[in-house]
Amino acid sequence: MKHILVNGLRLEYRDFPAAVEGLPTLLLLHEGLGCVAMWRDFPAKLAAATACRVVVWSRPGYGGSQPYPEERQKGYMHREAEESLPALIAALHIERPLLVGHSDGGSIALLFAGAFPEVPLGIAVLAPHEFVEEVTLAGIRSARSIWESTDWPTKLGRYHLDAARVFAEWNDTWLSPLFREWNIEQYLPKIRCPVLAIQGEDDEYATMRQIEVIAEQVPGTELLKLPNCGHTPQRDQEAAVLAALLAFVNRANRAKGSSR
Repeated sequence: MKHILVNGLRLEYRDFPAAVEGLPTLLLLHEGLGCVAMWRDFPAKLAAATACRVVVWSRPGYGGSQPYPEERQKGYMHREAEESLPALIAALHIERPLLVGHSDGGSIALLFAGAFPEVPLGIAVLAPHEFVEEVTLAGIRSARSIWESTDWPTKLGRYHLDAARVFAEWNDTWLSPLFREWNIEQYLPKIRCPVLAIQGEDDEYATMRQIEVIAEQVPGTELLKLPNCGHTPQRDQEAAVLAALLAFVNRANRAKGSSR
């Protein structure tokens, strides 16, 4: 595992080199309880399938990354998209990354693409959120019950330096009354790059409206709705997701060439 200093915090990351020069760098953004290790072998398989450089990192406080000194606020995903992510991209000398974000990571990718429309070559989002739904809150309440009644804290502790804080910040923030009105749809019309939005038909944290609103507000968005798939498409339907990402990388790369 490598580490890099970003905005004064030491963050962990892994870097899979490109097999073919001239292809875009894929930058992976993890979910609300995720980190580098919790992607398992998906980044390596993605690098092999696309021949691209693939970079995967743990946001502050996740995995082995140094946490923020202050408590999480309602706008934590905006902070990641508008402060941490641009600083990381600059520190790693990545030009025009193609972002692949899961859940919270997908929301962060959408925020980044709306705030910095000229930067990303494309964004692929897996089970992203643009607004809060009751099914999301029900899933998060259920997660709290499981956390309090099983050995999940021990299991999550294998991946994070402070698993209790990781879980509490994610769970408490989403269940806070102040977060009920969280909505990032205003960023969607500002997105200029190609978008691929993937969601499982059995997603336990969202309805299909989460990706449908992207297509309604970002022209040319490609939607992939996967059967027999929950909130983690890259695990539940790995082959289909890898194939879709390969096609999307080729599509975004061709669009880059035609825009020169």
